[in-house]
Amino acid sequence: MTVTLARAHGTPCPTAVVDARTLPEAEPELLARLTELRATLADHGAADVLKNALVQPSRHPLFDLDYRFVQSLPDRLDSFDLRGSCGHSILAAVEAAARTGMIQPLVPGCRVRVNVLNNGDNVVCETEETSDGGTRFTAHFLCSPPRPVRELLITGEPVTGIPFEGRMVPVSLVSMGNPYIFVHAVELGVPTVDELFADDPVLFDRMTRLRRAVCEAQGWDTGGAFPKVAALLPDAVGSLAVRAISVPSWHPTVALTGATCLAAGAAVEGTVPHLLSGQTEQAHSGMLALRTPGATIRVSARTTGGPHDRRLAWISVAEKQVDYRGRFLPARTSQELSWLPLTA
Repeated sequence: MTVTLARAHGTPCPTAVVDARTLPEAEPELLARLTELRATLADHGAADVLKNALVQPSRHPLFDLDYRFVQSLPDRLDSFDLRGSCGHSILAAVEAAARTGMIQPLVPGCRVRVNVLNNGDNVVCETEETSDGGTRFTAHFLCSPPRPVRELLITGEPVTGIPFEGRMVPVSLVSMGNPYIFVHAVELGVPTVDELFADDPVLFDRMTRLRRAVCEAQGWDTGGAFPKVAALLPDAVGSLAVRAISVPSWHPTVALTGATCLAAGAAVEGTVPHLLSGQTEQAHSGMLALRTPGATIRVSARTTGGPHDRRLAWISVAEKQVDYRGRFLPARTSQELSWLPLTA
């Protein structure tokens, strides 16, 4: 098994990028091999690596890479979630694939087209700048053909009431890249940005329980990684303060798929992101600023059509830096990780 590590800035952990050609295709055998990988990583001080990107040169003529995401769950070494995707891990996979010769070397302006096998997403990773240690990207999430924005709503409505703590809490359930639960932080007893960004175990527990309540109300599995949940506050016109939960803790910023999902949700009139962003009419090329505890992320959603026939064409997130760590080689006589740096 060929394993390379790379980490996008603002993500909770590195991604283990694995050459899918070295893995079995049948799911039971695949998960057994990934369990072995997790055990090896844990034995060498890298138990925090909970993201796996399985990549190979694409079999589709319109793409460069076939990508499959597997989320490692923290409860057991053999526990995984194969649903959904991870935008930061897509960028890490492109970085590792280029450094190891699976695809062409990255140079400013080049574009790598990624076929996401988990959910059918089409992602174009555009190189902004390269260095010996990593690459800065713009990620474009494409809808081809443009998708009616109302189809992004999981329940078909902008706001859904969820029974929670003896009352109905309004949330928006949006799916773009990954399914997300968006809730006004005031509904969770948090009225200010400072309180939202505090390391508050009460808020973390309340968001976790709200996620569970949504899953139970919708008949979804409560034990997996998806849907994810994020609490929002208005920050300025066209800007939101965002606090999101990852696996198994606070996300230091917000997932790349979370940013795209927020931009998509803001394009739909009446959703929680739309109302809180202060944009009564989303522009055809709406720029949304997402202020998080770790960074401010700017995401642009391109829509077409009129107010009653709006369609999402693409979403772009710029200035995403990925650091290349190298191949993972378990040390024979040390508990420390051994790295073999590679350059394109």
